[in-house]
Amino acid sequence: MTAEPTTRERIRQKAAALFREKGFNGTSMAELASEVGITKSSLYHHFPSKQALLSEIIELTVNRVTPLVHDVAHSNLPARERLRQAVYIHTFEAMRDRDAVACFMEEGRSLAPDFMAAHIRNRDRYELLFRQIYEDGVGQGVFVDQDPGLAVKAILGMCNSVVRWYRPDGSRSADEIATEFARFTARGAAKHEDSPAEEMVRERSA
Repeated sequence: MTAEPTTRERIRQKAAALFREKGFNGTSMAELASEVGITKSSLYHHFPSKQALLSEIIELTVNRVTPLVHDVAHSNLPARERLRQAVYIHTFEAMRDRDAVACFMEEGRSLAPDFMAAHIRNRDRYELLFRQIYEDGVGQGVFVDQDPGLAVKAILGMCNSVVRWYRPDGSRSADEIATEFARFTARGAAKHEDSPAEEMVRERSA
């Protein structure tokens, strides 16, 4: 049996949904309190500020997914399989918790400097896991030899797009979409003799 969410959890869920719909700056604490069904003073009892609330939503989101990707990145699996699994996890989790992930992607820019530093640190730590996988693949000669940072940004940008268009009642399930994205990424990153991607890299470095 699934436990009923606590008031603090309900606040985070409603806030993530409102931030995604109206933006962080377009959502008031009074509006949020009304949506949750509590008083404004009760809301401030749980979260001293809207900034603290957004920061917690973002931090819990990245802290939930990072250990999953970390385990894959540091496993003994071949680089291509690690990339496939990491992309599946990232894409599936983005669809499973779209509101919170949208806050991480879009509303993090609204964080004040004292919260922003932690957000950037967590984001960079997460991206570094994907970069490690990609660099391992390049070193093993199985991935196209290109800037790992740009490659990872392209991969995560594609995966993050599901937050904008995925619908639970759509024709494809979250598992099917994540599986296809993972397969597509692994194939696209693979190094093939005289492939278009490889030729483009050689031309640009010539």
